[in-house]
Amino acid sequence: MSVDKHDLTRGNILGKLLQVAVPIMGTSFMQMTYNLTDMFWLGRTEQAVVAVAASGLAGMYLWLSAAPMMFGRMGSEIGTSQNLGRRDMETAQGYAQDSARIALLLGILYGIILIVFAAPLVLLLQVSDRTVFENTCVYLRIVGLGIPFTYLSAAITGMFNGAGNSRLSFRANAIGLIVNMILDPIMILVCGWNVTGAAIATVIAQAVVCLLFLLFAKYHPNKPFERFRILGRIDAARMKQIVKWSFPVAAESGAFTLLAMVVTGMVSAWYGETAVAVQRVGSQIESLSWLIGGGFSSAVTAFTGQNYGARKWERIRRGYRISLTSLMVWEGFVTLVLIFGGRFLFSLFLREPPEILDMGTTYLRILALCQFPMALEGSCAGAFRGMGQTLPPSLCSIASNIIRPFLCWLFSRWMGLNGLWMGITVSATLRGIFMFIWFTLNLRNLPRFDETVG
Repeated sequence: MSVDKHDLTRGNILGKLLQVAVPIMGTSFMQMTYNLTDMFWLGRTEQAVVAVAASGLAGMYLWLSAAPMMFGRMGSEIGTSQNLGRRDMETAQGYAQDSARIALLLGILYGIILIVFAAPLVLLLQVSDRTVFENTCVYLRIVGLGIPFTYLSAAITGMFNGAGNSRLSFRANAIGLIVNMILDPIMILVCGWNVTGAAIATVIAQAVVCLLFLLFAKYHPNKPFERFRILGRIDAARMKQIVKWSFPVAAESGAFTLLAMVVTGMVSAWYGETAVAVQRVGSQIESLSWLIGGGFSSAVTAFTGQNYGARKWERIRRGYRISLTSLMVWEGFVTLVLIFGGRFLFSLFLREPPEILDMGTTYLRILALCQFPMALEGSCAGAFRGMGQTLPPSLCSIASNIIRPFLCWLFSRWMGLNGLWMGITVSATLRGIFMFIWFTLNLRNLPRFDETVG
């Protein structure tokens, strides 16, 4: 791999951030499009609301899968970026390999859990409709087969991102998306397999992406390391450090999903399957915001990690300020889109029953209110993690998610279903504000002058 091209410790800061962030944004867009493609075609079946609700409920456990997946992703991203910043190629490769091995083991375990315990897991979501229940179980059992592919891909993605070369991740996911977009209408409508078809298409696409990642890691001329191996012994010392970095992020992701499941259960029990479908579609549309925010956050992690390893403290400060400004501009645009274009966007996926468009439009307008605080969260969390400090952003996130169900209940007593959406917005706003305050205080502790790494 060209060191100069992917070295984030020198060169124009915005250019380097965009070099890493844009492919990650593209990858995030494609991952979002996976779900949107499924919903688009499921929304054109005879039982559209049932199908979308089933995929949305199953999606709760796919979101939950992101928690253990972080052990591979964070370990690889932080370990690779910091050690490349120190010019220690051997240690960087060791972290990438061990993270991938851990990810594969955890992916196999989680996939088995989804397949074997699908029914009791769906019961926890308080699904009252029998058809929705059965479709959700089928979807979970099938996508469980693809979880090991997803976990391994995430670890290799972390390696590429940490090395400053996120383009390979983009290319692999682009091909996977094309496969999914081709298979979805065939399996959902032509074959008439509905939810089953969507799940099968997703698993095949995941397998293709994983295979491409393995090929890129081993044979691509711009691969980060010459001898990258998946199979092998996991170093105990590196595993301990990977767990130290990853556990707070995994706990954060798990808390977010578990408490989101609580909120979804409240929606399902109090307002029915139509409201669940609104939340499912609306959250996917709102992920336009996460698309850029997540891309920049990962780019900031890689950028900060390499510069932290190189002890370039002022470059870290400047990178953070530039990323924050860029994200604020983007979130301003997203806010306007959600407020004024929400109805049109929602109508692309669901139009029946008639009242669903009004519900979806209101949902998006309420969630628009928390977009600026999400910009604060993205920049601060990325910088924290690049420095190996994964605990502060995780604590802020966990705390906000713990109070989310209470806020949803409180506001729903006053505003009904709209109050429940307002509870989500308020908790996200508090998370962004507190994370910004914490990072601002932490930034003052960085040394004032750069140091030379031999």
